[in-house]
Amino acid sequence: MLIPDLPDRASAIFLDFDGTLVDIAAQPDAVVVEPGLPELLVRLSGLLGGALALVSGRPLADIDRHLGLEAPLPAAGVHGTERRGSDGFVRRIAVGALEQPAALIDALVARHPALLVERKPGAIALHYRQAPELEDLCIETLSAAMQSAEGMVLMRGKQVVELKPRRASKGMAVRSFLDERPFRHRRPWFFGDDVTDEGAFELVQSLGGVAVKIGEGETLAAHHLPDPAALREWLVRAADHLAGLRVERVAT
Repeated sequence: MLIPDLPDRASAIFLDFDGTLVDIAAQPDAVVVEPGLPELLVRLSGLLGGALALVSGRPLADIDRHLGLEAPLPAAGVHGTERRGSDGFVRRIAVGALEQPAALIDALVARHPALLVERKPGAIALHYRQAPELEDLCIETLSAAMQSAEGMVLMRGKQVVELKPRRASKGMAVRSFLDERPFRHRRPWFFGDDVTDEGAFELVQSLGGVAVKIGEGETLAAHHLPDPAALREWLVRAADHLAGLRVERVAT
């Protein structure tokens, strides 16, 4: 895989959060946002005319809380189940009742306290980072829970398994952004670290864009950075590079 070059002002940048902008932590709330990262994202967004968005499995409220920005950036949360455009309006995919599958998952966690259940808007995630030996049991339980959750699918990530809406994916979220200003008619760049990012990698590359895998593992992405620290360094260089370019009008 190749190290990514630097973007121009006709680019649109999409960034995953956990494992990409920040290092993965033992529990979702334990992640550390490096000093200066929120301000760097705002600077880069401004240089791209607002064409920067976060695309994460986290809820939007979580992303906003960790970044602490007065004016939140465009973002897709829960793998696209909820999406905030540059107009600030949040669009959500309607999801049916999840009480029955939640009861099955809660019963498993009651028997195995090392597991962590994470309820999101329209989705349920089960983390087994503290009990990797329970991976098969977690997958089996969520597969059973899925049978009582209409319109939901099972998705696996790094030591997490999740029920999410069938109609939501990071690739679909990026596609929706690209149909809107200020992202329209720009070359998309997507940065992610997990199997949940592969659909977005495939999409941006099919559109002539750039997909960048953060960390190790098999991937469709043609480009690679070793870890979130390397990405943060790349973002600084990208911002400095863009700041030095002549401003050109991007078609809208």
